Amino acid sequence: MSLFVQKYGGTSVGTVERIESVAEKVINFRKQGHDMVVVVSAMSGETNRLIGLANQIQDSPDAREMDVLVSTGEQVTIALLCMALKKRGFDARSYTGTQVKILTDSAHTKARIQDIDVSNMRADLDAGRVVVVAGFQGVDEHGNITTLGRGGSDTTGVALAAALKADECQIYTDVDGVYTTDPRVCEGARRLDKITFEEMLEMASQGSKVLQIRAVEFAGKYSVPLRVLHSFQDGPGTLITLDEDFSDMEQPVVSGIAFNRDEAKVTVAGVPDTPGVAARILAPIGAANIEIDVIVQNASADGTTDITFTVHRNDLEKAKTVLGKVCTDVNAREVIADDKIAKVSIVGVGMRSHAGVASKMFDALAEDNINIQMITTSEIKIAVIIDERYLELAVRSLHKAFGLDAIEK
Repeated sequence: MSLFVQKYGGTSVGTVERIESVAEKVINFRKQGHDMVVVVSAMSGETNRLIGLANQIQDSPDAREMDVLVSTGEQVTIALLCMALKKRGFDARSYTGTQVKILTDSAHTKARIQDIDVSNMRADLDAGRVVVVAGFQGVDEHGNITTLGRGGSDTTGVALAAALKADECQIYTDVDGVYTTDPRVCEGARRLDKITFEEMLEMASQGSKVLQIRAVEFAGKYSVPLRVLHSFQDGPGTLITLDEDFSDMEQPVVSGIAFNRDEAKVTVAGVPDTPGVAARILAPIGAANIEIDVIVQNASADGTTDITFTVHRNDLEKAKTVLGKVCTDVNAREVIADDKIAKVSIVGVGMRSHAGVASKMFDALAEDNINIQMITTSEIKIAVIIDERYLELAVRSLHKAFGLDAIEK
């Protein structure tokens, strides 16, 4: 007997009929003798509907009350799925994040999990029940409902799998695995049978929407085997696993092309080039809970420099407000914002042992007259910031340049 944690996304539970189908899938595993913990998202479109209601009331809704509001979507789903299981003669019990006690910090709308109490879930599993848990939510030490950010149900699933020491965490979604890039952008995209945690972490951080980055971090940290599967089709999906599992395989140089449309670029121009000035600019951005991605500081000219960085597009207005005050404090000339950019990245553990990868990437972009505005690298990734209108062309060019079209399913 194995313990599986399965997570079903919004499209998987988008209608009563689909919830019934999920119940059948769970029961099939239960009949094989497996213990089952099921994490579900809100029904497709429900979270957006709730956010829309909030925006009709407040232009910038209160973060604590937003968490109270949007967490109700998953509460509907867990109850309906338990009803579907009970109707079929299988005992089940639903839990909100608060009832499990998924303890988080108090960063509303972006909370991070600190601890999970598994005692009640263990008791239910021992009693033969299916445990159904609301994804995306938790509770802070003061009893406030918190949420983990969009896509947070993936993180809930993996965190529960880690806490329960599950044999596998299965993420059911509307795609049949992890692809070399988004098939909607590049027709030649191919499903990967396996990918390392390290590669998947880079893919997620660079814009791949298949899994939330924190879910991959949890899986890698606690060595939870993670599999991405299609909710409505049979198939092996993609297994996300440790590096050593690839020791008998010849890894391609590049495993995938990730991209992110949700980027915005901010430049603080004419900054006095003095020690500590970068910290004085970026510290208030961090204090405002705004995540920074790519950072570039230009060479000093006439005693001044420009500091450019990227943020999520949704945080741009907040960043401009913060920097308006900072500019005066550091005596900078101006703040320049650009929300018409995108990030494209190549990712692969094979890059560690191959030279010339960067030049090949830049040549491919140059052939299509795509200008690179910023560059950032890691051991297994090269990411560039480009004009948003060239995004899809860049993805297709790089996919072809690195031979990813030729990878067999």
